[in-house]
Amino acid sequence: MDTAKRLATLNRIRKLSRLMDTSIRIPLTGFHIGIDPIIGLVPGVGDLISTAFSAYIIFLATRFGIPRQDLTKMIFNVGLETVVGTVPFVGDLFDAFYKSNIRNLAILEQHLTVVEPKLEEVVYDELYSHNETINNISNQKSLK
Repeated sequence: MDTAKRLATLNRIRKLSRLMDTSIRIPLTGFHIGIDPIIGLVPGVGDLISTAFSAYIIFLATRFGIPRQDLTKMIFNVGLETVVGTVPFVGDLFDAFYKSNIRNLAILEQHLTVVEPKLEEVVYDELYSHNETINNISNQKSLK
């Protein structure tokens, strides 16, 4: 995979992980949940759907040649959330706090900083230039 595809895959993993675990801010608390615990409220099927999303994230992470020990940790995170998630209500609370996809994203990013530091630099440069563009647009609007 070339750098552009690797970067696109990493960004897809980040977006899915955040969607599943931290995309919704609870007002007045500063606490974030994702759609994972909400989907998990649907009896039976909800946990299956959440696990499928998590498995897809792990599948994408394998494209980066993640070591077996890190892959095992990622599978454990999803497995634990899946097993505990089957317990009505308590499992959904656990999903909201444990955030297996964000944990797995951290494992992948830690691996990438060691193995492919250039990829992380590209991500930083892209993010920085994007934020700079947004700031310039905001400054131009405020001058008008």
